[in-house]
Amino acid sequence: MSRSIDYGKLMHQAMRGLIQRVLVGVQDNGLPGMHHFFITFDTKHPDARLADWLKERYPSEMTVVMQHWFDNLEVTNDGFSVTLNFGDAPENLYIPYDAIKTFVDPSVEFGLRFETPDDDEPSGDDPDEDDDITDGIDVPEGERTDAEVVSLDSFRK
Repeated sequence: MSRSIDYGKLMHQAMRGLIQRVLVGVQDNGLPGMHHFFITFDTKHPDARLADWLKERYPSEMTVVMQHWFDNLEVTNDGFSVTLNFGDAPENLYIPYDAIKTFVDPSVEFGLRFETPDDDEPSGDDPDEDDDITDGIDVPEGERTDAEVVSLDSFRK
């Protein structure tokens, strides 16, 4: 059993669940009103699928726009696939929720940003990791960071 509650991981799961619910609504009913999405994702994620020419052009991350034209949106528990138009070249993409770095709907000034720990730092998932207790809160070594509170009002005009 873990010696601490991983609030960051739980928050990311909740935010990714929100994205999934929004995309299911779009899959079922289309985009309502002026809503549209800018989705930035990690093109190196092992489960992300995109054309080789897109991987070459965007070797680390890519931002896609779901607005006027998209097709074949299929939402699953792990991610979603969608066909988007790249200069009159339709391409199918599969984007796992874990690969998403930002999700923004500028029509209502809503945005989510996912912070990821460096790969060489401990994840906190290994029960044998050395943990330190700081101010009564168990924080795994390497996961101590300065907290930043982001107000949703910062996305409003």
